[in-house]
Amino acid sequence: MKKKDITALFTSFRQANPEPRGELRSETPFQHLVAVVLSAQSTDVGVNRVTSTLFRHAPTAAAMVSLGEEAIAEHIRTLGLFHAKARHVFGLSRLLLERHQGEVPGERAALEALPGVGRKTANVVLNVCFGQPTLAVDTHVFRLARRLGLAKGKTPEAVEKELLHGIPGEFLMHAHHWLILHGRYVCTARKPKCDSCLIAQWCPSAGRV
Repeated sequence: MKKKDITALFTSFRQANPEPRGELRSETPFQHLVAVVLSAQSTDVGVNRVTSTLFRHAPTAAAMVSLGEEAIAEHIRTLGLFHAKARHVFGLSRLLLERHQGEVPGERAALEALPGVGRKTANVVLNVCFGQPTLAVDTHVFRLARRLGLAKGKTPEAVEKELLHGIPGEFLMHAHHWLILHGRYVCTARKPKCDSCLIAQWCPSAGRV
């Protein structure tokens, strides 16, 4: 996609939704980190349902460690892979206490050293909690980037690099939220709503998927 079209596309996103927000509910960086870890292969609705009670019992890393892995698993048992997720949440909470005084670090390497935290999760936390212009490539962003001609990469990391290079800096802070929300509600995997898409005029795949 040409640079001028990329600028026009993201300008349309910004005009329609100047301050996009993700749909995971949290009140602190720790809670957001936990919610993102729990969201793997689960819907945001499902995660919000379990964290509404989990965070009442364990709002901090210290409280989560005190709650214990088994109790965490009971709170999140409606989520897929809940045993592994409970292990990760307990483990990352313990490491936050041991290494960071219970606070979520704002550095990628420190985040990725935590159990259950990969590059995508680290990018979300750095963006949402620390205001860094990172770009988390989930299934929606990966699909849209390729459909729109913003990237050709065959892996999430390759697509991330192309997007960071190709999207003008003024849009990077919110780019992944715009793409995620658009992919979730408009440009869906099987039946994209091209007729009501606000960026269809710049999309090479419009009406062809």
